[in-house]
Amino acid sequence: MRLAALIPSIPAELVSYLDKCGIRTDTDLLFKPVIEVYRQLPPGFITLHDLEKAVARVAELASAPGISGADMLSLEKEVHDRAPILLSGVESIDNLLGGFGGRRVVEISGDRQSGKTALALNIVIRYLAEFSDAKVLWIDTTGDFSVEQAAHLLESFQTEAASTALERLQISLAFDIETAYNVLGELQFPMNLYAPTADLRTDPFVFDLGKQLFRAFITLPYLCPPEVINNTTFTNPSNLQSTNVSGARKPALGPSFTFLTDATLWLAKPREHMAQDHDHDLGYTVRSAEVLRSKTTEAI
Repeated sequence: MRLAALIPSIPAELVSYLDKCGIRTDTDLLFKPVIEVYRQLPPGFITLHDLEKAVARVAELASAPGISGADMLSLEKEVHDRAPILLSGVESIDNLLGGFGGRRVVEISGDRQSGKTALALNIVIRYLAEFSDAKVLWIDTTGDFSVEQAAHLLESFQTEAASTALERLQISLAFDIETAYNVLGELQFPMNLYAPTADLRTDPFVFDLGKQLFRAFITLPYLCPPEVINNTTFTNPSNLQSTNVSGARKPALGPSFTFLTDATLWLAKPREHMAQDHDHDLGYTVRSAEVLRSKTTEAI
């Protein structure tokens, strides 16, 4: 959590000085000894006692409130009922994953030119074209988002909401972690996620992962359903029927990345002997989609 989001619960001037010291999030502050932080601040700006009180306040605000299991179940059902309906339009994939909405992180991975961005964009455009009050944030970390492609996809939807879809699609460029933090800091999310009076409406965002920025977004399923396009993931499948049976590709973002997502959808071009069975003059391309790992699979 950005410390700037906690103003005025903690003084804005303190947040400004901490930012100059490279302390910008609750994690930065809470995992440093208070005396070390104190020594980095200007002499006479704040007493050690007041700094300790500010750190304690940050810890309080950053902590999840206590809640009974019954109340949490009730709120989870309410969030689930109000979650956006995100579908790809490919019935078998939608049935297998139970759609792409809800409070989950869905990772779309695959080799280059395998259709990752095309699939994510199709999900987004379909959602925007169906619901006139829907909004989507697309965080582009590679600079290759194509608004022309989005406009082309919209031509397939003859709905009233489609006419304003591009107005409700926000594209933000973020090539480093600080820029990404600033983009998310501009979003107005409820601070108390379990408060009965909190606004539980959520809209999705797409995170085009070009580098190891994902760590900053692991709490976002509680706020909006993210779809992560991962351009740097490799896989080593044990399924002999896999399109990547060679097993030449391996994890590239570290061993912990696997545990940060709820489902991984792997896109690939068909193997050569499979591709020969298709007529390439039909005007479309063929891609395979495999669910490599899922905590959310509802049907087979």
